[in-house]
Amino acid sequence: MTSKPDLLDQIRIVLCQTSHPGNIGSAARAMKTMGLSRLYLVNPKSFPHAEAVSLATGASDLLDTAVVCESLTEALEGTTVAIGLSARKREISHELLSARQGAERAIKEANHGQVALVFGTEMSGLSNAELDLCQLLAMIPANPAFSSLNLAAAVQVLSYELRMAALDSPAPAASPALDLAPNEDIERMYEHMQETLIQIGFLNPQYPKRLMQRLRRLFGRTKLEKEEVNILRGILSSTQEPRPPQS
Repeated sequence: MTSKPDLLDQIRIVLCQTSHPGNIGSAARAMKTMGLSRLYLVNPKSFPHAEAVSLATGASDLLDTAVVCESLTEALEGTTVAIGLSARKREISHELLSARQGAERAIKEANHGQVALVFGTEMSGLSNAELDLCQLLAMIPANPAFSSLNLAAAVQVLSYELRMAALDSPAPAASPALDLAPNEDIERMYEHMQETLIQIGFLNPQYPKRLMQRLRRLFGRTKLEKEEVNILRGILSSTQEPRPPQS
């Protein structure tokens, strides 16, 4: 069996605020066994670290090329889809997938752009703010009576599912390539949208409730192309500074 590196190379594994360097090394090993190589680290507590190298066991090259970022926003630059991994359902959440469904979706989206699978801290997982930066949510259907899963073990499960999905993925049908908007363009759109909604009095910054979360969920269900983001931002700009219609 051989992997499809053109698809797997489009996948990045993002670990947020990892506390134990050994988990980073073990995650790198888990990735390499399944043909994944793109590791991103958001504010790791201790990295580089000898324990990470020790537990990588032959996958230290992934540690050498790991991209260390100061924020999840930075780690997601250039991606078109981010899938957050969570052990629990959130009150206001994204579309929820199983780990297998999430991997299949990731490989499908990898035909059109870079995809991130985002893992949270060992103790508390992803924060709501971090999850807001993702478009989908995936869960490993573990034993509900004992669902605690080590971070590296979770990375292994998803890495395996990604490899199997890549092996089973048919060649994409010939169609015009989608020019999807990268994460950073969509984040700027959300900032512009929030600014506009405050300006027109629709959003009260003192009592925002969950309006922006719901709007993120709404647009997260779509595949916004660059031109579509430009259109939406043009509408926002015209709302902020309305001009008389041209005859």
